[in-house]
Amino acid sequence: MATYDPEWPNLAQKYATELLAACAALKQVHHIGSTAVPRLAAKPTIDLMPLTANLADLDHERPNLERLGYHWHGEYGIVRRRYCTLTDPGGNRLVHLHIFEEDAPAAMRHIVFRDYLRTFPMAASAYEAEKRRARDLHPFDRRAYTGEKSIWIQNLEAKALKWFDQQQRQT
Repeated sequence: MATYDPEWPNLAQKYATELLAACAALKQVHHIGSTAVPRLAAKPTIDLMPLTANLADLDHERPNLERLGYHWHGEYGIVRRRYCTLTDPGGNRLVHLHIFEEDAPAAMRHIVFRDYLRTFPMAASAYEAEKRRARDLHPFDRRAYTGEKSIWIQNLEAKALKWFDQQQRQT
């Protein structure tokens, strides 16, 4: 885990611009995940969530993503998602793409979670502490690390969605 790097949003924008230029099926790209939250320590991998009107259209543009260097993993365990990764020559992950259709509930969940952490620094600090705890318990097992923090994240997501609903009712 690395301390927050203010360059992460610039990198996210660079990758997003490249993606939008390469794939007509992509409508917008959101910077999500820990690197999208100021002051939050994170693995230095940029998580992006491109949105498309139709995954079938995106599937036809798979070669365009692969020409940019992305490895296509398909749904990779999440229905109605396309997952891609970009690595450097040393095999280090640079970017994760989580591609959804614009109306996918999972897309909204990612945006709301990110916005909640941006709005409530105490929640972001608690999330960082949870990530460190999970990492310390499972330093060499990425799946166990992810599983360890998943219930905590689900609880925070529920709070974030409730907060979002309240914001929507106020407008």
